[in-house]
Amino acid sequence: MPAPKQKNAVSKLARLGLHTDADLVLHLPLRYDDETQVLTISEAGFRGGEVSQVEGVVTACEVQYRPRRQLVVTITDGSEQLVLRFLNFYGSQSKQFAVGNRIRARGELRHGFFGAEMVHPAYKVIAEGAPLPEALTPVYPAGEGLSQNWLRKEIAAAMSRFDWRDTLPQQVLARLNLSSFEAAVRLLHNPPPEASQDALADRSHPAWIRMKFDELLAQQLSMKRAQMARRAKGAHPFSVSGTLTGSLLRRLPFSLTAEQQRVLAEISASLSQPFPMQRLLQGDVGSGKTVVAALAAAQAIDSGFQAALMAPTEILAEQHFQRIAGWMEPLGVKTAWLTGSLRKREKEAALALAESGEAQLVIGTHALIQDSVQFARLGLVIVDEQHRFGVEQRLSLRNKGEEGYPQSRLVPHQLMMSATPIPRTLAMTYYADLDVSVIGELPPGRTPVITRLIDQARRDQVIERIHSAAQAGRQAYWVCPLIEESEALQLQTATDTHALLTEALPDLSVGLVHGRMKSAEKQAVMNAFSRGELHLLVATTVIEVGVDVPNASLMIIEHAERFGLSQLHQLRGRVGRGSVESVCLLLYQTPLGETAKQRLGTMRETNDGFEIARRDLAIRGPGEFLGARQSGQAMLRFADLETDQKLVEAAFDLAQQLLEEGTAESEAIINMHLARWLGIREEFMKV
Repeated sequence: MPAPKQKNAVSKLARLGLHTDADLVLHLPLRYDDETQVLTISEAGFRGGEVSQVEGVVTACEVQYRPRRQLVVTITDGSEQLVLRFLNFYGSQSKQFAVGNRIRARGELRHGFFGAEMVHPAYKVIAEGAPLPEALTPVYPAGEGLSQNWLRKEIAAAMSRFDWRDTLPQQVLARLNLSSFEAAVRLLHNPPPEASQDALADRSHPAWIRMKFDELLAQQLSMKRAQMARRAKGAHPFSVSGTLTGSLLRRLPFSLTAEQQRVLAEISASLSQPFPMQRLLQGDVGSGKTVVAALAAAQAIDSGFQAALMAPTEILAEQHFQRIAGWMEPLGVKTAWLTGSLRKREKEAALALAESGEAQLVIGTHALIQDSVQFARLGLVIVDEQHRFGVEQRLSLRNKGEEGYPQSRLVPHQLMMSATPIPRTLAMTYYADLDVSVIGELPPGRTPVITRLIDQARRDQVIERIHSAAQAGRQAYWVCPLIEESEALQLQTATDTHALLTEALPDLSVGLVHGRMKSAEKQAVMNAFSRGELHLLVATTVIEVGVDVPNASLMIIEHAERFGLSQLHQLRGRVGRGSVESVCLLLYQTPLGETAKQRLGTMRETNDGFEIARRDLAIRGPGEFLGARQSGQAMLRFADLETDQKLVEAAFDLAQQLLEEGTAESEAIINMHLARWLGIREEFMKV
């Protein structure tokens, strides 16, 4: 049984995610201190602003109380004196600085009113002639109660026990020009003084390149294995063609674009396989993903199965219901509508339709994943705006289908949709276990939206612009600012803005929609706007997705600097859906921070969703960019998707090669690599 001190240390390491020797060995430094040389106090004085290390004997030590309590220590190296000043200190430190003790101090030397001094330097008490370190001193990520010296000892001990066999064959290292694993890790923990500190700091050193490649390879292997495990479960194959699919295609009031046809063929082929489809359908705002999803549902229904579509908001879910049900119900398809706001009797009726199998298509919100919801033969799950759902929520809906046939271990096919285009390297890394289909063009008739930045001081001109648009027979949106601190404040802002605009535009009809309204009230306002009965719709971000009014050609986003790039692009996508030129005005409040300037500049420069997504990734990083759908999934610790694109591609290719080889040797490599990099952690696994 571990001693109390040992148990305490183990728990502190666990809080850092350090459970095994491999975890400790791969707990790499944040930065390095150069303690390999000592300068005289005089030499350090000429290196203004730089960190230097000096050595001297204590000649005085006292606690001073003016202008504040502080420990003041004076040392000398025989030629110059230096004051070490500690504003926060323990009483025991005074003993360390006893007169005559030799001190090695490291910090920035400044010339103050009382001469040369270092404020809060790092220091150690040493013996005369104590040797200097031969390598740079690593500084590790550390939690509360873990000193750097203790961590260094633990890591050194783990390295002495570690199995250093390389997981990659020599020919792979040579082909990819990678360092050996052991050499790379040892250098990063103890870099020699001649190692480039710049290359270590920006992680461009060959040792860091090896670490980043190994990390990316582990993620690729784990996610692709997860994909293989899902495929082993099996799914009901759907016939590629059927009467409903053909009838729906003929009934549509438009023709599919070449991109929609290509993507539909990819989805149709996957649905015909005896293993579950896991496909991400992505396309820019307005690219026509809904009709592709409807045709996928038709293929499931043609094969005798139910389909379910889940959307994150009632407005978006109802938009899907009205549109898809409008296409399918005349063809004899029974649909059901399920949200949390339904009356008890309506909800019970919808649940009965789903459970009996009478409802062939069920559309709704998060209400679809409640325990009370059961399906008779769920064969296809469609999740729109999938990044707004956590992993568990998406799985809950898919598992509704697995419950229908537990003996056969078959699961439904799954189609996830996103109007937030995902940069290629991000898709290759965090969606490596999914098949990805991209609709790369907008349907004909869509016009690019002109985007302009307007200072808040010019609000009166913007209001006049709305009046002119209404007189020309056009409609407009006014989106109120995103106030993260309080939903109530955002609601109040929307209500106040609606009152002000109603007063400023007395001859126009101004509507209001926000998240606190009842579903029926929201839908009544949206329907009135869709019919052209309202000239202006004041809204919170509930209209971010799912609103399609071709006559709306003007979008005003107030306090646009408070929104993220992805959300701005989504909101802008509510206009430009007709043939008339559309404009998006981004009202901003000065002064603007650097990030806000980058976001607003990007919106003005481009309408390309993929370019916007790339810049959004660069600004926010993958953790924030991916959002709730990544619940439970670890972000990369070392690799950077913006600068390491070539490594991502190389890791993707090698993972595919190792898995396809299927030999005992390749399997041993995979197992050893995953054990080393993932250990008992499963954050990389995406189920």
